[in-house]
Amino acid sequence: MAHTETVGNTVCEQPRLVIDLDGLNTMDGWLREAKIHDVVLVQNGEYLWEWYDQGTDRIAAVFSCTKSILSALIGMAIDDGLLSLEQTVSEFFDDVPEHKSDITIQHLLTMTAGMEWQNFDKPYFQMRKTDHWLHYILDQPQLHKPGNIFAYNSGCSHLLSGILTKVTGGSALHMAQERLFEPLGMEGGITWSHSAGISEGGTGLHITARDLARFGQLYLQEGNWEGKQLVSREWVKESTRIHHKGLTNYKPSIYGCYGWHWWCSSQEHNGKAECYFALGYGGQYLFVIPSCRLVAVIRKQVDGRKNAMRCKELLFEHILKIQS
Repeated sequence: MAHTETVGNTVCEQPRLVIDLDGLNTMDGWLREAKIHDVVLVQNGEYLWEWYDQGTDRIAAVFSCTKSILSALIGMAIDDGLLSLEQTVSEFFDDVPEHKSDITIQHLLTMTAGMEWQNFDKPYFQMRKTDHWLHYILDQPQLHKPGNIFAYNSGCSHLLSGILTKVTGGSALHMAQERLFEPLGMEGGITWSHSAGISEGGTGLHITARDLARFGQLYLQEGNWEGKQLVSREWVKESTRIHHKGLTNYKPSIYGCYGWHWWCSSQEHNGKAECYFALGYGGQYLFVIPSCRLVAVIRKQVDGRKNAMRCKELLFEHILKIQS
């Protein structure tokens, strides 16, 4: 992606919606008060505006943004004929309890597996203390029939990573390096934590803001990069549309509806534009806003779940403006 210096307002395809760059250029104090670390805006494939609290980009944890990259890898494996959405976990793991035998890859992607997983992913932290992560996840009680009830569950993500390793013979990181990171020209230094050779499914990726923006740009371009289809157009469209209402009613409005390991937000929900986004703990956001041809990466200091809302406030109240 090319670099460009821009001032003034840039216009979106959506009537009356503009990107307020002049306003952003006066917000250094606000950004620091909100504990924002990085802001990268890319429009039409060019860097539009950047801000870094330390003056330069850096590799940092993006927590659950990892899930959206994992989703792309699952889509690739499906396109390669290695997987199908209807396959069940019992086809990949031994000793799957009978009451979990109907959980499919699609249930894992939509986090509707139906297992007990309480308190915003608290069991995931317990899982990381064990020696056998996959066993821990599969041993959790089953509360609901798969496909009905949404529960945010990074265990679903780790099962997907385990499945990916089963069918490819390598880790999600290895696949991502060959099929995503290198083709996208990412700058290197990316790390992804793992257990027993399986990349951590729910979190664990460390990456620069610019490189995260490249991934968002790939999705804005419907999976195509420099003429090569890295992820199928169909997968991009299906994975970023609403499959479940998710956490639409959660207050403050940090989240949204849920796709296949992507969050979705309607214009009615956010007041400005249809978009989808990856979200990591504490306010690590990758937004894709097709009507503006805009990718926005906003990362902040982790200081509580609810303070992540400052990132959405920045985008929907200060960056995107409705022109009178």
